[in-house]
Amino acid sequence: MLIATWNINGLGARFDFLVHWLKARQPDVVGLQELKATEEHFPRQALEELGYHAAVCGQKAWNGVAVLSRHPIEELQSGLPGEEEAGARLIRVRTGGLDFATVYCPNGKDIDHLDYPRKLAWFDSLRGYFEGSLGAGDAAVLCGDFNIAPTRLDTHDEDRLAGGIHHTEAERERFEALLGLGFVDLFRELHPDTVKFSWWDYRFGAFHRNLGLRIDFLLATEAVRARVEQVETDRDYRKKKEGLIASDHAPVIARLAD
Repeated sequence: MLIATWNINGLGARFDFLVHWLKARQPDVVGLQELKATEEHFPRQALEELGYHAAVCGQKAWNGVAVLSRHPIEELQSGLPGEEEAGARLIRVRTGGLDFATVYCPNGKDIDHLDYPRKLAWFDSLRGYFEGSLGAGDAAVLCGDFNIAPTRLDTHDEDRLAGGIHHTEAERERFEALLGLGFVDLFRELHPDTVKFSWWDYRFGAFHRNLGLRIDFLLATEAVRARVEQVETDRDYRKKKEGLIASDHAPVIARLAD
């Protein structure tokens, strides 16, 4: 079974690229972020023709998340309770034997911007939500774009960027608090010392110079971690494909034993 997360940076701009990836990689369950599209404009029929059910929490021009699955989907939660003003940033479903949620966490912009304390508060709400809704032994996945580089291994220049947005102690403490609920970072479990990124700025030749951040994660409970055989960042899909422009994020994919 293949599970994945991917910030596609605009469904309208990236739909053909998404289809290319789905056909090439054949994932079973995928969390998508930054759709920038409403539920009404979500291409359900086209995805159903590819074999995917969909659950969507959409928003015009901003945010938006979805889960695609080859299995039937039961929607559990659309939107993070108490954080409606922050936009469409969470959807949680039951599918393929998994409790599967995907999130598009706030960016925060800058530590001096009003969005930074709002980001921290949003993470507090996220932790509170899962703290009250995870059962012992649950096979749960929490994936998405977290907009946090948790350690110096997850950034191209810790010495220069430490203390700035995505790199503050307060953000990193929020990430650790999620792990404290019983989630583990699947990539880091299999690759404890590897420096590999999932996001690169479009500017400054950042991708070709590998000036990136690892901010996209597949977090999972022990019941899922025990099934993990492989976790990789699909860097090849940060490149153009047949004239199609990639997102600034690469997908992250995990293979689970059946």
